[in-house]
Amino acid sequence: MVQSADMVEVERETDALLLDNQLCYALYAAAHRMTKSYRPLLERLGLTYPQYLVLLVLWEQDGVTVSEIGRRLRLDSGTLTPVLKRLESAGFLLRTRRQSDEREVEIALTPEGTALRAEAVAVREAVMCQLELSEPEIRALRKDLSLVIERLSVTE
Repeated sequence: MVQSADMVEVERETDALLLDNQLCYALYAAAHRMTKSYRPLLERLGLTYPQYLVLLVLWEQDGVTVSEIGRRLRLDSGTLTPVLKRLESAGFLLRTRRQSDEREVEIALTPEGTALRAEAVAVREAVMCQLELSEPEIRALRKDLSLVIERLSVTE
């Protein structure tokens, strides 16, 4: 029996083990492409993508602890510490022990780190232009991705 092209397509769309049907692969490939699109724009600012993410947290709220940054970015301190050290070496932030609890390290922007925010606005705009999505479409996509993150975080 010969299958029609429509039947073959339906079978392909429902084959759970095809690479193109994997949500995990679509998210992985999208994340890879997203960081790749940011790379040349951030290099002009002397930043890596993880450094940019840290600065986004600090531009939102300066003077937070390492653990708070880690919570926001879903990174452990072992991953975060080298990023923070490089940002400090570049003159964008300062790391100091909190007076109230010396076990906590507080991260604060330097004037250079604060000033970098104005330049970073152009980075986001350039990537958004590449995506050719409207702000409402971006918000909807972020909402969907946040739901994926939330549901998968339950197992942590």
